[in-house]
Amino acid sequence: MVKAKYQGVLDLGEKLNIQNGDVSETNGVLTVKGTAATQYEKNLLWDEIKAAGGENPSDIVADIKVEDTSVFARHTVKSGETLGGIAKQYYGNASKYNTIFEANTNILKNPDVIHPDQELVIPNL
Repeated sequence: MVKAKYQGVLDLGEKLNIQNGDVSETNGVLTVKGTAATQYEKNLLWDEIKAAGGENPSDIVADIKVEDTSVFARHTVKSGETLGGIAKQYYGNASKYNTIFEANTNILKNPDVIHPDQELVIPNL
């Protein structure tokens, strides 16, 4: 059963609160549709699909739209985080911290000072 193979994708979709979600299975092919809040969340879903089905899976068709394309993601700061660590999480490169800082100068005055519960915009690169 293909649905069981991709259960991790469906679970992640629920965790991310994917909107307008629809899942169906026909002739051994799982069709998944929905709308992610940001491109980052869409990427997380695709990473999970590839983890279960390989780089080019033929047993799943996914149509995942993005609600807000103006940003890559939104991030709520947790205690102990740094802009470098956040940049590494989203971009895979800690040195991109200044990109995040520049997009948030409305709430940040110094790239070395962020506080828990601040919501940061993670811009598209």
